[in-house]
Amino acid sequence: MNLIENIKEALRSVKANLLRTILTGTIIAIGITSLVGMLTAIDGIKAQIEESFAGLGANNFDVRSKGTSGAVAVQDGKTQKVFPQVKYREAVAFQQEFSTIGPSTVFSTVTGAAEIKRGSVKSNPNVRITGVDDLYFNIKGIKIEKGRNFSNTEIQYGNNVCIVGVDVVETLFGKGEDPLNDYISFYGRRYTIVGVLEKQGSVGGGPGADRAIFIPVENASRLDSRGTFRYTVTASGSDPLRLDYEMGQATGIMRKIRQDRVGEEDSFEIVKSRSVGESLEEVAGYLRIGGFTIGFITLLGAAIGLMNIMMVSVTERTREIGIRKALGATPLRIRQQFLIEAIVICILGGILGVLLGIGIGNIVANAIGPGGFLVPWLWIIVAFVICIVVGLASGYFPAYKASRLDPIESLRYE
Repeated sequence: MNLIENIKEALRSVKANLLRTILTGTIIAIGITSLVGMLTAIDGIKAQIEESFAGLGANNFDVRSKGTSGAVAVQDGKTQKVFPQVKYREAVAFQQEFSTIGPSTVFSTVTGAAEIKRGSVKSNPNVRITGVDDLYFNIKGIKIEKGRNFSNTEIQYGNNVCIVGVDVVETLFGKGEDPLNDYISFYGRRYTIVGVLEKQGSVGGGPGADRAIFIPVENASRLDSRGTFRYTVTASGSDPLRLDYEMGQATGIMRKIRQDRVGEEDSFEIVKSRSVGESLEEVAGYLRIGGFTIGFITLLGAAIGLMNIMMVSVTERTREIGIRKALGATPLRIRQQFLIEAIVICILGGILGVLLGIGIGNIVANAIGPGGFLVPWLWIIVAFVICIVVGLASGYFPAYKASRLDPIESLRYE
């Protein structure tokens, strides 16, 4: 009996025990459905979010002080050179010169642990205060839900105005109270609220912009009494394909402003900004791991069920195995027959599971937000590979047991 005949015999056996095949295949299909369905839904939701934020942050790069920790670095026993921080006037000068290439925003974190007051109400000392200009929210992709952005006059003269996150509003204002044009105070200064940001949520931990206050960067520079603030410029390139070229231009502009000599290394650093797409990919990666784990556990249960059914099949067909061995079938051919049966059942269940998984995954993704129909070819291939592995793993022991049966004893069975 060659391999092709063994495959045909396995298919005939599957067809002869149709009800058992359907029930066993359904067990496998449920596992594959959970695996493919969750992964399809995750990819579909991610694709919709990426489409909503298409290009956000993809063309941006930061010009900032060299070395973000502020500590003296030691490498190979040598103290690394410490460069002066990018000053406010240098950042503004860069922004003005770079304006012929593309828009940019100057900002600096004043503190990450400020206590905000409104009358007798106080917040916890965990509010971040950032000095920004009027282009910051557009370049960073942050929307203002109520109120307005800073005006040119407020940016130029550094007026005591601010834009706040929703967590700050919920902490300091009661329900039904309008925060616009009301006052809050910190560092002994009173600021007028001119805008409230849209709720951002957090990606990868942290409050994000929800627990933050933004003030004009000129105003923030006045709070820098010791000259320790780190100013950063986020520039927006015109085209992702020209980003490296524009980063080179930015390097030339900043070297001129910082008066870096020819042959000396840059006294600042330029790095590509972390885009929303990269953050989403990181979160989606964690979700995929969770979905794959749940699907794998379901498939493990299905594999145990398949092994149990194959063991019953070996017991039921003991006499048939004895006849095959008496006619010259080798233990290898007997093992092949039962392994092929297990794999065929898994593949049939896998086909059903993939179809159901794609359908359910797209339904879930489109229920959350309208989008197209996603066919996850990678997960389809993974699903079928898993089906074959499950078939081999769950069918090997029953097949080995069948190949070890004594033909004389098998013919006496029943």
